[in-house]
Amino acid sequence: MKHWIERIADDLNEKDVPEDVIASGTSISGSIHIGNSCDIFIANAVTKALKKQGNKSRTIWIADDHDPLRKVPYPLPKSYEKYLGIPYSNIPCPEDCCSNFVEHFEKPLLSILEKFGIELEVFSGAEMYKKGIYDDYIRIALEKAPEIIEIFNKFREHPLKDNWLPYNPICDECGRVNTTYAHGFEGDIVNYSCKCGHKGQMDIKSGNGKLTWRVEWAARWKIFGITCEPFGKDHAASGGSYDVSKIISKEIYDYEAPYPIPYEWITLKGEAMSKSHGVFFTPGQWLEIAEPETLNYFIFKSKPLKHQDFNPSMPFLDFIEQYDRVERIYYGAEEASSEKEEEKLKKIYEASQIEISESMPFQPSYRFMTVAYQIAGYDPKKVYAILKKDSQLPKSMKDKSFSDLDVKDIDRLNRRLSHVKNWLDLYAPEFVKFQVQKKLPRVEINELQKEFLLKVADILENGDYTPQELHDEMYTVIHELDMKPQKAFMAIYKVITGKKQGPRAASFVLSLDKDLVIKRFRMEE
Repeated sequence: MKHWIERIADDLNEKDVPEDVIASGTSISGSIHIGNSCDIFIANAVTKALKKQGNKSRTIWIADDHDPLRKVPYPLPKSYEKYLGIPYSNIPCPEDCCSNFVEHFEKPLLSILEKFGIELEVFSGAEMYKKGIYDDYIRIALEKAPEIIEIFNKFREHPLKDNWLPYNPICDECGRVNTTYAHGFEGDIVNYSCKCGHKGQMDIKSGNGKLTWRVEWAARWKIFGITCEPFGKDHAASGGSYDVSKIISKEIYDYEAPYPIPYEWITLKGEAMSKSHGVFFTPGQWLEIAEPETLNYFIFKSKPLKHQDFNPSMPFLDFIEQYDRVERIYYGAEEASSEKEEEKLKKIYEASQIEISESMPFQPSYRFMTVAYQIAGYDPKKVYAILKKDSQLPKSMKDKSFSDLDVKDIDRLNRRLSHVKNWLDLYAPEFVKFQVQKKLPRVEINELQKEFLLKVADILENGDYTPQELHDEMYTVIHELDMKPQKAFMAIYKVITGKKQGPRAASFVLSLDKDLVIKRFRMEE
């Protein structure tokens, strides 16, 4: 069984080219999130797979920073509407912290790619135009405009005008590029008119203009010798950008279109990510709450055209537990449900890793640490002491004191503790958050709840339990008293935190000082 990334590498191998160039690109229209940065993660993974097979391969990333601003991205003020239609590269930085708009939104991503093990060559679309890299391709497009019109019209409901040219100058008057219409040229000089009322001429060598998107895309395939490119499913729609650019690439620029990898959008809590509406989650935000490998896992665990939704709230804990299970299966610490599942999960794990450790890394439970942190605070030693009560922690770790831990184990514990702290601060729902009260809170519980607490106190006093064992004992008492579980557990949270809800009851109780819990359950101050 092969991972889908490996199968793509196999397909590329059949083309027998001297070097594979895997391209990625992003429109710099606002914050770059985990949805529109998939290009980069997939391209990098394919490059690594090709290199593993002994092939020469590299990843490039092209910033589409010469495109016009179409919507004001969050959290920029409404006043930025004055820049609508102006190329991103010509818009000032919104916070005066960078050289321009592009760097402001590009830097947060490029500065952290190394943490994901991503190596790529960065190119700017605007710089390519200014350096004349596109000049010959603009000349060819202008000369072959009638043929390009014919190609476009095969996919259009309303045909283009006969004098249409596949090039948009930047207006000398208003600075916009999406309001100009090129209608004639002589040599390198293009005549244009703009919706602002201005009429002018533009020398293509000035870099103050750009090819229309589908022609530009085809041109840069040949410029870089691109052999494979991931892109969003919108470009892959029938009659969409890829279908049109593929023909232009072959018939106008005499170049075979690259191997396509279309991918589905990632939604955020069921909503489409939107830079203008502030609905997005960035790779930088991900690193605040989890290891970089977990984002790789999120992207690579499913085929690229399968829909995925990300929710950084409670479902995130389930996701991390899923990742940890895959890690345990990879290292043989847990059995998969079948040989097929084991093989599949091992391939996904391998694709997700930046470097694969020879032995299984220390794996403190993320969910359990959300409890431990709120009891012990940001103190790794105290948190580890609580973690040792977790039934999922391997016996080999339970037998170790904090001072016996390896440096790499302490490092992983500290990183996960930092991630848990950030998750609790930023995304945890209120019912997960708690504080152990120093004194018995003034709460109201009925007689049945009091009886339940007394019986559990006796159970705790007379033995040591794992979370599952205590959970079972609690349910035995619940059935004996003919109680609703919700009412029983509510009593636990009330006398310890003063709240009606909390983390998983058995694990929570065992995380606390045993004497304190027994006193609280007996309603003693």
